[in-house]
Amino acid sequence: MARQISSGALVTGLTSAALMGVLLLAVQAGESAPLNPAAAGKPVGSPGPTPLPQKPKTAPKPPAVPAESGQGKRVVYSLGQDRVWLVDHTEKALRTFTVWPGNVEPALGIHKVTTRTLTATGTDGVSVENVVFFSALGNVNIAFSAAVDGSSPKPIPGKQTGAIRVGTEDGQRIWDFTVKGSDIVVVR
Repeated sequence: MARQISSGALVTGLTSAALMGVLLLAVQAGESAPLNPAAAGKPVGSPGPTPLPQKPKTAPKPPAVPAESGQGKRVVYSLGQDRVWLVDHTEKALRTFTVWPGNVEPALGIHKVTTRTLTATGTDGVSVENVVFFSALGNVNIAFSAAVDGSSPKPIPGKQTGAIRVGTEDGQRIWDFTVKGSDIVVVR
C-alpha cells in the first residue's frame, strides 16, 4: 500500500536536500581555497604563513665632513649647511647635527674657543646653557649655545646676534668636546 506524502513534507525534504548539497559544495570549495583567517572566523592575528623578512630601514648617511676643514681634533661649522661636525684626532666625525645661526656670521677660517659659560641669558632673552664662545665681530660675540627650553632663536628686528643655537643634547656634546683653546673651523 502506498503512502501519500503531503506537499509540505515534500517541500521540506527538497529544501533539506538542497541545503545539504550547498553545504557539501562549500566544504569542498573551502578545502581547495587558501586559508583566510578572517573569513574562517579566526582572529586576524592567528598563526598563518610566515611573512618574508624585510630589510631593516637604515638611516640616511650623514653628510661628510667638508673638505679643507683642517686636521686633528676640531669642531667644524659650515655656514652654508647650518651644520656642525665634531671631529676627533683620527679624522673621524663623532657626531654631526644641524644648528640655527643668528644673523652675524663668524669669519671663515680657524678660530679658538675663547671662553665657556655654563649658563647665561641669550640676546633673545632665553636662558641658555653650555655656551662656547669662539669669535666676535665688532661688539657681537659669536658662540654655540643651547636653549634650556629647547627653542631655536627668534630673529629680533634690528638686533644683531651671534648665537648659534643647537639642540640641548648637542650643546652638551660641544661642551664636553671642547676646552678653552679648542679649534673651531668655519667653512662655507
